[in-house]
Amino acid sequence: MALRVKTFSFTFCFLSLLMSIQAVAEDHVVGQKDKAFTKQTLEIQKGDTVEFINQDPFFHNVFSLSDAKLFDLGSFPKGESRKITFDAAGEVEVECAIHPDMLMTITVKE
Repeated sequence: MALRVKTFSFTFCFLSLLMSIQAVAEDHVVGQKDKAFTKQTLEIQKGDTVEFINQDPFFHNVFSLSDAKLFDLGSFPKGESRKITFDAAGEVEVECAIHPDMLMTITVKE
């Protein structure tokens, strides 16, 4: 009986550890360079964070009107960045309000 309880406890702890490792959110970086996002597409997991870094000598903005994630990170100068966490699965079209040709798509997986 004691061996069965120990085996169950070990198995439960091992499975809990495995599940927590898989649930760790990741950080991703997207630059803004030459009036373009450095990635046209990005695939991430729900709960991941994306940091947008302005590498141009002028202001950029980052926003989305997508149903999966509605946000506006505002305008920011060279060398500064803004982060956003994606908490729902779906397609997110990201744009710059200052430079309308700047577009990218983030696919957020379950």
